Amino acid sequence: MEFKMEQVLPADIERRSFEIIESELPHPIDPALAPIIKRVVHTSADFDYVDNLCFSENVVEKALAAIRAGADIVTDTTMARSGINKTELAKHGGEAHCFIADEDVKAAAKANGTTRAVASMDKAAALGKPVIIAVGNAPTALVRLYELITQGSFRPELIVGVPVGFVNVVPSKELIMTAGVPYIVARGRKGGSNVAAAICNALLYLLR
Repeated sequence: MEFKMEQVLPADIERRSFEIIESELPHPIDPALAPIIKRVVHTSADFDYVDNLCFSENVVEKALAAIRAGADIVTDTTMARSGINKTELAKHGGEAHCFIADEDVKAAAKANGTTRAVASMDKAAALGKPVIIAVGNAPTALVRLYELITQGSFRPELIVGVPVGFVNVVPSKELIMTAGVPYIVARGRKGGSNVAAAICNALLYLLR
């Protein structure tokens, strides 16, 4: 089988990738949401996200305002944190955190009989500043966020709810969409830490 390599310079690969994505979109998408949807497709090579990503009303505008105000981003995995462009976030006064391996989080999870993801959300709620939560792995983090929000003890500026998997993943995402806070959720089983980071980066790049 003959294969003809497309000649693309390394610096042009991302641009060419987005051109291909644009040409293969299954239907037109909201221009305000397009940068986020396209970046997730670019990260995953999965066009299902064109329809799976769900956005609360005016969420991009609200998220950008939070970043401009110096919001921190808290992730549920070190992988998600590592994928976020921390240089761009720092330009607005924000930091990226993952508390999952912190000793106090481990101790709290053990003492309370919860997951470390749950304890991480409790620590995020105590930061005392605007916070964006990006969840790519742990549905228990979303459930805990819902509890904290409904108790009135925490109100994130945005929840990126994109855990991947089978156990409790789908209902936890549906739950967070009823919490009354801005959200970007990947409905269904798909998601992951790379998707969580891609959504955060798409928002940061809109502020360049």
